[in-house]
Amino acid sequence: MSGIVVMYEVEQPDLTVRRVHAAPAAPGTTSVPGPRTLCGKDTFAMQTAPAPPSTDPGAPWYPPQQADLRCPACDDAV
Repeated sequence: MSGIVVMYEVEQPDLTVRRVHAAPAAPGTTSVPGPRTLCGKDTFAMQTAPAPPSTDPGAPWYPPQQADLRCPACDDAV
C-alpha cells in the first residue's frame, strides 16, 4: 500500500461529516484515493480530508478531533 487517504462520508446537503474512513492511495500517488475505502465503501461520493494523516509513529490515521466518527472497520484494517 502506498499510503492512506482520509475520506469523509458526509450528510447532504449540509456536508456534515458523518463518518471518517481510510482509503488506500491510488497507485503512484499519495493524496488521491483509490476507488474503495478499506471497509469497502465507494470513495466517489466522499470528500478527501483537508490534511493527510500523520506519519508520526503511533499517531492515529484519522484527525484526533474526529476520533468518535472513525469507521471501526477501516480502523481495524489500518
